[in-house]
Amino acid sequence: MIIGVVGKANVGKSTFFKATTLANVEIANYPFVTIKPNHGIGFIRIECVDKLFNVQCNPRVGYCIEHNRFVPTELIDVAGLVPGAHEGKGMGNQFLNDLNQADALIHVIDISGSTNANGEPVKPLSYDPANDVRFLEIELDHWYHGILKKGWERLARQIQQEQSLVQKVLAKQLGGMGVDEDLMKLALKEAGLTDKVVIHWSDDDLFRISAFLRKKTKPMIIAANKIDVPGAYDNYERLKKDFPDRLFVPCSAESELALKEAAKHGLIKYIPGDKDFDINSEGESKLSDKQKAALNFIKSNVLKKYAFGTGVQQVINTAVFELLGLITIFPGGVSKLADKDGNVLPDCFLLKKGSTTLDFAYKIHTDLGNNFVKAIDVKTKRALGKEHVLQNNDVIEIITSK
Repeated sequence: MIIGVVGKANVGKSTFFKATTLANVEIANYPFVTIKPNHGIGFIRIECVDKLFNVQCNPRVGYCIEHNRFVPTELIDVAGLVPGAHEGKGMGNQFLNDLNQADALIHVIDISGSTNANGEPVKPLSYDPANDVRFLEIELDHWYHGILKKGWERLARQIQQEQSLVQKVLAKQLGGMGVDEDLMKLALKEAGLTDKVVIHWSDDDLFRISAFLRKKTKPMIIAANKIDVPGAYDNYERLKKDFPDRLFVPCSAESELALKEAAKHGLIKYIPGDKDFDINSEGESKLSDKQKAALNFIKSNVLKKYAFGTGVQQVINTAVFELLGLITIFPGGVSKLADKDGNVLPDCFLLKKGSTTLDFAYKIHTDLGNNFVKAIDVKTKRALGKEHVLQNNDVIEIITSK
């Protein structure tokens, strides 16, 4: 699973990416500072099941702090874009190509309105961030539209010869975007084109198909960044009303980055996603008065002021659990929670809601799926069949015939 971090230039996109991953990315106050895509590992935060068993887990990947498990997921920070990106303006073509691999998008916007349409700094609240919500969706829709239209006359002739091929041919055209025949069938139905001969389709028909497929294959959450700027929260509340069908999460990437850097250097105690932090004894001695004042500003004006902390962790979690509809499942044994190396509850898998015990077995290893006999709910010791639907944070043992 890959989540793309996208948005207009200079809205704090790379700051958000670094705050999430602590990757060494270039951050500056001018457009196109991100030229090549940055790859990094972010983490979703969940309540670890180790607490239920009175043990401390030892993750093979990720980490666990005070029974808060951090499960890794790949992030990609792509070049910022400007209006007309689908026509190649700015870094548009590269931006769109880099997005191909993403399963979902985090659209970072400057909710304070201090970055104009071209990614240039302006006076806070002087630019309407609602424009950015619309323009990214338009760019992505045009991108899909362009791919669908490529060689359209040839495709239309091919389909005309055998109308039943319509879903297969069009799905193949957009196969690189994760479109299959079933999804294409749904798109045609939504666009009202199931009974309309292909040669009679208009360009508007193709665009409606493209917009529908973009929403399905590139689901998006909007990170309302710079929420700590005075007046920004009012913008956030307004945009939620103006776009009731969009998913907004307010955040301050700059605050999260400062807290994570301080925690990384052992100056404060801070768990990502928490709504508070403490300066420890080392921090008291090493931090300057100016640095302490900056941290206390974050505490008073971000963490204590808003119910979501800095919001950065909430963005990642919301993208994974609400946008993509995933759940976390732990492999384990009724008699032993550790692997052969002694690592307790070493793994945590992300699966789609509605996944079964058999799906989970195949997720771990093909042999487990092929030789599946039954599963056991480690929490309740109850035997489960292959069609049992899993719930978030289940701990499951797979029993095989070999």
